[in-house]
Amino acid sequence: MNPIVLITGATSGIGKACAAKFAAHKYNVIITGRRQDRLKAVEQELETRYGVAVLPLCFDVQDKQAVFQQLQQLPEEWQHIDILINNAGLALGRDHFDQASMDDWETMLNTNVHGLLYVSRAVLPGMIARKKGHIVNLGSVAGKDVYEKGNTYCASKFAVDALSKAMRIDLLQHNIKITAIHPGAVETEFSLVRFKGDADTAASTYTGMTPLTGADIADTIFYCCSLPAHVCINDIVITPTQQANGIYIYRNQ
Repeated sequence: MNPIVLITGATSGIGKACAAKFAAHKYNVIITGRRQDRLKAVEQELETRYGVAVLPLCFDVQDKQAVFQQLQQLPEEWQHIDILINNAGLALGRDHFDQASMDDWETMLNTNVHGLLYVSRAVLPGMIARKKGHIVNLGSVAGKDVYEKGNTYCASKFAVDALSKAMRIDLLQHNIKITAIHPGAVETEFSLVRFKGDADTAASTYTGMTPLTGADIADTIFYCCSLPAHVCINDIVITPTQQANGIYIYRNQ
């Protein structure tokens, strides 16, 4: 029987790249997302290309009731989740604190923090019962250094960093691995979402540099998840060569 990985936010970017990476290594994949059409497209692509089983689940991780309803009623053959990748997350807006939208703040906190908590708690009972499992949380360099106009997005990713450390400590007794991955600039839909469809501003995020790709992060996550049972990588910060952290980027002239 193939091992099972559950990936939230799997319809684009890092999540979609992770789905392809694990499917290529014969994992059966549970993919979640808010867009049914995209879920169906990813399901068909993975099944056709890699010959693995795929279970698409359409829900928003912000919705606690939907999270627990979907994940506590999995078909029996999908209940043995070996790896959870908490990838769903977003940034909205880049404004000074006094000018930022509180609706944007709530969406970021509800997705990046509450969503991670809900999905983790829904999946954990099975891992605890089996005394085995691996949870990967997607943080950000924004969770290591606060930058101007980052305020609540940074706060949400600082929370992911703290929660990952807390989960690592609290779940030691259950033999469950926790890995936090903190990427720098990755060229996905991230900036387009952040700038609410402004393609020119989103593209300028990567001007003068070679950013990471979703596949780069997926490769890193897969490496962490393929190590021997006695080895756990707790925390990784991964950036493009031209980026030192959330603040310093060298751009070609």
